[in-house]
Amino acid sequence: MNPVPRLSLNQETIKQWSLPELVEGCVKAGVTGVGLWREPVQRYGVQAAAELVRDAGLTVTSLCRGGFFTAIDPERRAAALADNRAAVDEAAALGTGTLVLVSGGLPAGSRDLFAARERVADALARLAPYAADHGVRLAIEPLHPMYAADRCVVSTLAQALDLATRFPADQVGVVVDTYHLWWDDTVAAQIARAGAGGRIAAFQLADWITPLPEGALLGRGQLGDGSVDFRWFRERVDATGYTGPIEVEIFNPDLWARDGAEVLTEIVGRYRELVL
Repeated sequence: MNPVPRLSLNQETIKQWSLPELVEGCVKAGVTGVGLWREPVQRYGVQAAAELVRDAGLTVTSLCRGGFFTAIDPERRAAALADNRAAVDEAAALGTGTLVLVSGGLPAGSRDLFAARERVADALARLAPYAADHGVRLAIEPLHPMYAADRCVVSTLAQALDLATRFPADQVGVVVDTYHLWWDDTVAAQIARAGAGGRIAAFQLADWITPLPEGALLGRGQLGDGSVDFRWFRERVDATGYTGPIEVEIFNPDLWARDGAEVLTEIVGRYRELVL
């Protein structure tokens, strides 16, 4: 099948597939990139996964995830850094230059967002040189503000860039994820800022659907089922000179309950209709 321009499929979007099924399905559908997650890759074997993807002619566009840097306890901070160095090693073995970072939420009992973000900056300072030595760029992903307390104190693209720009652009970039950023009326200016500085490390798509399911974490929508104008985002990201992959990353139990090939066919169709 003819390749679908720039489309990458994140592994979690069709979670019901094994890694070999993911690779086979993408090849059949003309999808040339995959975004991988550490846990299923570890279960399969990092080197085995790297060989499987490479032998199929696919590119690993990102590895998710590192991060969770906001702990106050020194032992927990040291453990987080050690885990992130392992994530860098895995990304390098898989042949991807992008390790997605979710910064971490507020520690128990803390209400100090500013101090938490500074601990993220401190961790980046320790980790970025190591990642650079392995050919991996750290990609800070801002998450919607509803996740600030428990998952990610970096809520806007501006906040992500304020952290990233403390470091060389080839070491630390940002993720532009439509699900997390569609609501922000400054996002066009921040995308331009990110592009001007060479900071866009990944561009990810998922829709915002309402009502949000309980917990919201697994409430990302299929392209076209919600409120996001994907072409608007793609045009603004492209205008910065970004020509990299466009990764569909959806967490949704309704999609996981369906036939994987059917879901991927639907994604490809909607991607062509709504994104290109």
